[in-house]
Amino acid sequence: MAASARIFSSANFNSHVKNVRFQLPCRNRQRLHLRSRQRVSKLSLGSPNQRFLSLTSFANFSPAQFSVSGGCLDRIFFGTKENSCNWNFAPTRISDGPHGGLFDDEKGPEVTVVVLGWLGSKPKHLRRYVEMYNSKGIHAVTFVASVTDVLWFDLGKKLEERIENLAQELAEWLSNSSNGRDRFLMFHTFSNTGWLAYGSILVNLRDRKDLMEKIKGCVVDSGGDPNLDPKVWAAGFTTALLKKNSSAIYPSPDKSTGPQSGNMENGLKTEPKETFSIEPWMLSTFEKLFSYLLNLPFAKEKLLRIVSCLSTDQPHCPQLYLYSSGDKVIPFQAIESFMEQQRRAGKEVWCFNFGPSPHVDHYRTFPDVYTSKLDSFLKKCLSSVASPMPS
Repeated sequence: MAASARIFSSANFNSHVKNVRFQLPCRNRQRLHLRSRQRVSKLSLGSPNQRFLSLTSFANFSPAQFSVSGGCLDRIFFGTKENSCNWNFAPTRISDGPHGGLFDDEKGPEVTVVVLGWLGSKPKHLRRYVEMYNSKGIHAVTFVASVTDVLWFDLGKKLEERIENLAQELAEWLSNSSNGRDRFLMFHTFSNTGWLAYGSILVNLRDRKDLMEKIKGCVVDSGGDPNLDPKVWAAGFTTALLKKNSSAIYPSPDKSTGPQSGNMENGLKTEPKETFSIEPWMLSTFEKLFSYLLNLPFAKEKLLRIVSCLSTDQPHCPQLYLYSSGDKVIPFQAIESFMEQQRRAGKEVWCFNFGPSPHVDHYRTFPDVYTSKLDSFLKKCLSSVASPMPS
């Protein structure tokens, strides 16, 4: 028997968005628990033959205008079938390469970078970053969130519990060194989804001052907007759903300043002339939805607690903001304002503006510049725990 999930139906909510109804595919959900102790939570929301999305009563939009396959909906709402939290351990010995090894012996400290993906990302999208860190002798653990994860974070405890489990696992790793080597953490976040996940981890760890001192740096790629702006959330969800059909993956034509084009690997993508007819409708719909959701007392309280921690209780370690004026999801002015706030609070802030580069696309578009900025930042962050990397 099919069961539908309604996102609010009060009269107050209907004044913003009318009759939002999702009918989701059946799927067994597997949640990662600590140290390979796994719990399985089964969620039955329909039969395999009832894989469709029904949206009605929105600004004269007809669902018949587009169709989405069941497999596509699986990927959109439930993400990848792979584990969303994966450890990738660096080899003990690092051969000479373009990045150079930073920790390449069995006696020095161990460093793990926590790579927190953008909304709708998959482990395969983070692979190039994992490989870059592993080539320096740095372990990497990846964490991704699907659209459903984030919606359920606002409405329930699903994502919150996953982040709590990740924070506990990181605390265990920092505290339980079997070989006597010192252990340290870094973070590399993408978009506001990864950045807020980082803030949630800090909330879970901030009572452990001994562990907070082991966080040596944070890289914020295309994120760092502390404002609970429905337009930003709408842009993020629309981009996550449309993926390659979103205009946000293309550069803004009026943002011409940035790194020299000679540093680009594949060149800036050109936005096709065809319009994305569904995109304006989705932006408007999600903006109405989040105008309501972000003002719900319990959701607003949770998010403000995370933003407050990011604003005032970040570890005393350097922060690197990699952003662009051409980002169509996160306003660069909001990032620059937050960076200035952090500087006034006495934090060491590094930054680089990639100009026309699209949202979370800076490494692909400007790989040489991105790698250079990251290498310099790592030298600064880890200079107290390891010998400097080769120039």
